[in-house]
This record gives sequence, C-alpha cells and structure tokens, in this order.
Amino acid sequence: MDSPVPRTSAIAPAPKKPPARTGSKAVASSDANAATVEATPTRRPRGRPRKTAEELDDGNRRRKLMDGAAKLFRTQGFAATSTRDIAAAAGMHSGSPFYHFESKSALLYAVMSEGMTMATQSQQQALDALPAAATPREQLHTLIRHHFEILLGPRSSFIPVMLYEWRSLTPAQRKGIARIKDSYEATWMPVLEALAKQGALQAEPGVARLFIFGALNWAVQWFSPKKGKSLDALTDEALALFIRS
Repeated sequence: MDSPVPRTSAIAPAPKKPPARTGSKAVASSDANAATVEATPTRRPRGRPRKTAEELDDGNRRRKLMDGAAKLFRTQGFAATSTRDIAAAAGMHSGSPFYHFESKSALLYAVMSEGMTMATQSQQQALDALPAAATPREQLHTLIRHHFEILLGPRSSFIPVMLYEWRSLTPAQRKGIARIKDSYEATWMPVLEALAKQGALQAEPGVARLFIFGALNWAVQWFSPKKGKSLDALTDEALALFIRS
C-alpha cells in the first residue's frame, strides 16, 4: 500500500513542502513515531527462561541417566525397566530421560556404544603406558587386566548389558555396536599373532581370541570380590590358562 505521505528519493530532488493543512501536525507526529519504531530494533521474545546452572550441566545429567540405566538394564533387564525407574535412579522427574534420549531403545544403544567407545580408548591408553620393549606376554597381561576392569570394576555394567541385551537392539543398532566391538577386539590380534609365532599360544590366534573373550566375559556370572580374589590375581590365572609358560 502506498504511503499517504510522499517519501523523498535518494536520486530525485524532494518536492516542495505543501502548505499546511488541518491535521498536518497529527500526520507529522504519526510519521515521527513510525520512524522511531522502525529505527529501534525489536527484541525477539525468548522461547524459554534462562537455564539454571544445574540445567546447563546436561553432560553430567546425561551421564547419570546412562549409568543408572546401565545398572537397571543389568539387574532387571531391558524389558522390565521403565523410564520412570531410570529417572528415579538418576534423581530426576519421570519425563527427564526423553529430554536427553528420544526413547528407551536409544538409551540402551547409548549405554552400549558409549561404553564400548570408552573401553576402546582406555584399552589403548593402557597399552600406550607400557614400555616400548614390552613383550607380547606383557601386552596380553595388560589387555586381560584392562578387560577385567571394564567387566568387573566400578563402572562395569555396560558390557554385561551388551552381552545380555543384544537382541533388544534394532538391526541398525547392532551394526553400530558391532563396529565398535570389532575395533576393540582387533587390538588383541597382533599380540596373539606374536605369541603364536613364539609357540606360546594354545590355539590359532583367531580361535584363541574367541575362546579368550568367551572365558573372560563369563566371569561376570561368577566373580565376587567378597571371595578374596583380586583382579590382578584373576589376570595372572587367566594368562596362565591361555598361553604356555
């Protein structure tokens, strides 16, 4: 719609001011007000109030949910654990898990994938901490000790959850977990192959890897620190079982 008051052009000269008419002051005042409104930038209303420091700490809250869910999935099973149970374990409201995860299935996948990713990283750190001249036997000892730590240590729920709840994943989720798991286990192969060349390995490296992980993972069913055996002692016995002295 054209403006009732002619506007000047940056190129053409401005027309002469017309003689004053009744109501011209009101029009001029209105135009001035409009110009003021146009010149003043408008602030967009915020969709939400500012978050508190606690609300900003989403990383820790997400971790609490994952840790609580992992323990519940391990002890109660995935199907028997509700989102209300998970929220209560993390000290949150019943709907809070859906702020961080779109579904209980997505939370299960996160427990497994992020747990395996952290295990892969800490496994490499354990190997990197060995002397450059470490023998294959010493490397295998380190790998076994680290695996017992993630199986039976303070934050040890995610691998048992992966072992017990594999069928609860979707096919796409299984592929994602399998890639991380394969990367974790692939680190063992050069060590097992070196031991095989020395004649110290009790089986062909690929088969030995399957036997070793099967035996180590089963420890979650029977191991109890209350019986007095340490993870170091358990590692020594496992090493003696898999390789020749």
